Amino acid sequence: MTSVAATRRRLALSRFSADFRGHRAGMIGLGILVVSVALALVAPLFISEDVTSVVDATGEDFDGPSLRFPFGTDESGRSILLMLWWGSRTSLLIGFLAALLSIVIGMVVGIAAGHFRGWIGGVLMRVTDWFLVLPSLITALVLAAILGGSTATVIVAIGITTWPSTARLIRAQTLSVEARPYIERSKALGAGHWHITTRHVLPNVAPLLLASTTLEVASAIVTESTLAFLGVTANKTSWGTMLRASYDYGAANEGAWWYILIPGLAILAVVMAFTLVGRALEAVLNPRLRRAA
Repeated sequence: MTSVAATRRRLALSRFSADFRGHRAGMIGLGILVVSVALALVAPLFISEDVTSVVDATGEDFDGPSLRFPFGTDESGRSILLMLWWGSRTSLLIGFLAALLSIVIGMVVGIAAGHFRGWIGGVLMRVTDWFLVLPSLITALVLAAILGGSTATVIVAIGITTWPSTARLIRAQTLSVEARPYIERSKALGAGHWHITTRHVLPNVAPLLLASTTLEVASAIVTESTLAFLGVTANKTSWGTMLRASYDYGAANEGAWWYILIPGLAILAVVMAFTLVGRALEAVLNPRLRRAA
């Protein structure tokens, strides 16, 4: 029985891989993500946090792109290329962890609200609706300002303000799964809440969670950059703090277009890549979308 299940999983994974490779946009997005994450991971092997130090700067202020500084320099003579490379670690870390926190909260609340009917589900959905009507960016800004400017607080501020949409999506899928006949048979055979939610509901909502996670990461990166631009930073160099610094030091007035354009393009490229991968996953994992394609 175990070998049969393993064979089915291998066939499903092979079919999923083949379907995903058929989506050109998804493969392009995946390639950009692989390169971005790989560069962020190997950054400490080639450079150190000293590249963000004003004292160790070796270039001229607002020096344009050249062979020595391919992406130019900032207001202190620091290399934009090296700062962009080092800052990718913070931007991607916050994006991944904030999205993970949001997905976990949304998954737990959504499955619980869909599985437990009556007052428990009603209370959970009212809490979800309350968070849903709050302006997430303003709420995250206030929370991050109150909790302090650290990586952990920025992650928490983004994560606990972006989960309601995931919760409602997972609740709808949970209701659909629990309406199937085999769930009734499981209950008749004595299956408890934990068995039903972990053995039947969770595997069926997992593909939806996978697609939602990629989109949530993109949203979290944009939110982190927005918070950094508004002055709530993680006290570390990120793409958002670079944009904020370009505004504070008048890069536009100095004609230092590279200081504004390059961090913005980095954010755009990674967010677009996550979006492309998320859309491709939706098309592969959703049979109706796959048939339409």
